[in-house]
Amino acid sequence: MSSAAAGAPRSERAVIVPVGAVRLEGILALPSGAAGVVLFAHGSGSGRFSPRNNFVARVLQEGGLGTLLIDLLEEREAQDRRNVFDIDLLADRVLSATDWLLREPETSALRIGHFGASTGAAAALQAAARQLEAVGAIVSRGGRPDLATAYLAQVQAPTLLIVGGLDFTVLELNQDAYALLSCEKDLVIIPGATHLFEEPGTLEEVARLARDWFLRYLPAGASSGGTSPPTPNVE
Repeated sequence: MSSAAAGAPRSERAVIVPVGAVRLEGILALPSGAAGVVLFAHGSGSGRFSPRNNFVARVLQEGGLGTLLIDLLEEREAQDRRNVFDIDLLADRVLSATDWLLREPETSALRIGHFGASTGAAAALQAAARQLEAVGAIVSRGGRPDLATAYLAQVQAPTLLIVGGLDFTVLELNQDAYALLSCEKDLVIIPGATHLFEEPGTLEEVARLARDWFLRYLPAGASSGGTSPPTPNVE
């Protein structure tokens, strides 16, 4: 369990992460005595106000984890669909946001996790492979890890892939990606769930799984994982 009690008082503020001439807008929420901080990498066409990711973020906060929900593109950049699917660009932005967390006095002592959804999962995985010491754990929700195939074998942070059982194409892509990961890993298939986890109870299950994964690996002194993966789970 987290050192922060569930429902502990939290601070929340709007932040700006500068990346050269670009200014990325985000929302940083930190419960008292946070056990770690999770950076959200959103999928295509989504951002810091994503209702699904905000729901997951609230569950993480109630579990004692800080969250940073951030737009990886400025509004003008997002209007160009090429940027929305430019995984290298998005990974660069995840790296910049991670560096910002490492510099900020409020978060500099906390271990960092990445939560990626859809294409954002590929950006989160690539960034983690390029910044091995900075990332303590990764969770992918309905992700496209196949878009980071060239980086998967380099990922060292314990990685949880969560996929809907009815999201057939993405499920197959995640199974292929799971085989390429050499870090501690798990693949959880949520029966009856489609890509956006809109079915009753499915997003709640995603949030619970993510919270438990991050609380397992992010708190100070937590296991950094190993190289012997478990068998994929079906829940």
